[in-house]
Amino acid sequence: MKHLIIVFVFAVTVTAQSPAAPKPAAVQRAGQWTLDVRYSQPLQISVRLPGQQGPVRFWYTILTLTNNAAEEEVPLVLQCQLVTDTFKTLPAGKNVRREVFEKIKLKHQGQYPFLESMDFKDTRLRKGADNARDIVIIWPDFDPAARRVNLFIAGLSNEATVVDHPAQKDADGKPTKVYLQKTLQLIYGNPTDPALQSQASLVPIKQDWVMR
Repeated sequence: MKHLIIVFVFAVTVTAQSPAAPKPAAVQRAGQWTLDVRYSQPLQISVRLPGQQGPVRFWYTILTLTNNAAEEEVPLVLQCQLVTDTFKTLPAGKNVRREVFEKIKLKHQGQYPFLESMDFKDTRLRKGADNARDIVIIWPDFDPAARRVNLFIAGLSNEATVVDHPAQKDADGKPTKVYLQKTLQLIYGNPTDPALQSQASLVPIKQDWVMR
């Protein structure tokens, strides 16, 4: 099996979802697909970077994506964000240097021998388990005061919808349109004292698919 690790940094964006917000379909229509996803427990890693006085801490998780849809291949264009309950946002891939990926690649080379960073050229995911791709998502150390961390991973499905914005209007006074896509939401708790962030271990709370 060919494995691929893609490096991401998660951005924290706050998503306000009203009670009437649309939900993903229980049964997808013809032509819609959703990748099979497995993910690891988020882990810490500290890396000494040029120009820094001491090691810099990052968090990462590894996704395994498999295309079991009817299509022989589907596009793989991921958009990832991390959102904390302290309203901090970290975008995927932002300020993550190559050295961070290289250290993760070395650490996991036995389990994932075919690793790539986020700048991979092949944006197609071919059908079948033999073409599964292992993706490493990396983000800088988040606010230690955060008690809850939300990871939003879009691009795993082509299911989408358009809704009216609840507040914004266009020039004609009509609600502006908002594009939503089926997105994987992973919620973790951070029970560690902020002073002990280097020992923090995230606790899984919930996995859900949302329209975001």
